[in-house]
Amino acid sequence: MKTGTAHLPLHYGKAPSWLFQRMKELSREITLFIIDSYGAEEMLRRLSDPFWFQAFGCVLGFDWHSSGVTTTVCGALKEGLKGLEKELGFFIAGGKGKTSRKTPQEIETQCDQTSIEGSRLIYSSRMSAKVDSAAVQDGYQLYHHCFFFIQDGSWAVVQQGMNETTRFARRYHWLSHGVKDFVCEPHWAVCCDQKEEGLNLVALESEKARETITELSHENPGFIVNEVKRVNELDLPKAHPVPREKFRLEYLGKTFVTIYEQSPKNFEELLGVQGVGPKTLRALSLVSELIHGTKPSFKDPTRFSFAHGGKDGHPYPVDRKVYDKTVGVLQEAIEKARIGDRTKMEAIKRLQLFCRDKNF
Repeated sequence: MKTGTAHLPLHYGKAPSWLFQRMKELSREITLFIIDSYGAEEMLRRLSDPFWFQAFGCVLGFDWHSSGVTTTVCGALKEGLKGLEKELGFFIAGGKGKTSRKTPQEIETQCDQTSIEGSRLIYSSRMSAKVDSAAVQDGYQLYHHCFFFIQDGSWAVVQQGMNETTRFARRYHWLSHGVKDFVCEPHWAVCCDQKEEGLNLVALESEKARETITELSHENPGFIVNEVKRVNELDLPKAHPVPREKFRLEYLGKTFVTIYEQSPKNFEELLGVQGVGPKTLRALSLVSELIHGTKPSFKDPTRFSFAHGGKDGHPYPVDRKVYDKTVGVLQEAIEKARIGDRTKMEAIKRLQLFCRDKNF
């Protein structure tokens, strides 16, 4: 697995219409080329690679270091492939803001139309979002969730959160082949500009904490509420990674009752309970530490190009003629390949190998 860091500062504004239209066309042609040459599963793998994804955004002419590359590239790709999903066996659901909340319905609709089993895909989408919004509390609030999947049920997720204080974004990459356990080191990669301590309940080091939190969830809700009162009264040292806060017991009490009634068998089931969010897990984590002495991990999960210029003119303005020529070359190669003439496709492959051998 590749690792690294990507700088993603917040930039205001949006891609101009003339550029977005071209991004749709070029992202479509690149995707068609990759799927035709290497298969749909390879496209999932590339999207889950943060470095390839960043390079993809650069080739499409978007800002090379803006947080907007995530939402705009995913949006352009979704729009560009609209109507071709069945033919390619490659599907995209979700997006930014309100669109992200429609992900389950979009997955279900696409699966119903193609006879794909959708329940597991919907579960995977929901759990990946739940992990990065509640089990990993790193200060980044999710606002973008894009779910990619193919005919055999393999999937990838690209989602992003924003830190309102620093105005920097953090992008989370998931790949189904890399997820052995949703609640133990599930990420394929996490990219951000900086590392900071934060509650990480899906770290390997948090295994004991996950076990004790699950055990604690089976206790009578009244007992847990009383223990949270004690946490509210504790004078924690300033260096404690979990921020001091006053828990709203009336809200948490209802959630504890719901958890108690569902009696989750493990931490993954606990995380999946409706209403269990960051504050619920912080409270249970602190109470678990108070009673059992099991400390969770505070390890930051972060691990871890110019072809057509950028929308802001950096490193140089987008050359529209060159951009359109690139789209045209790919379109012609793909169209010829469809009728059996793969000469141009093979020529582009050879060019890529030549450039790699020459270290271009």
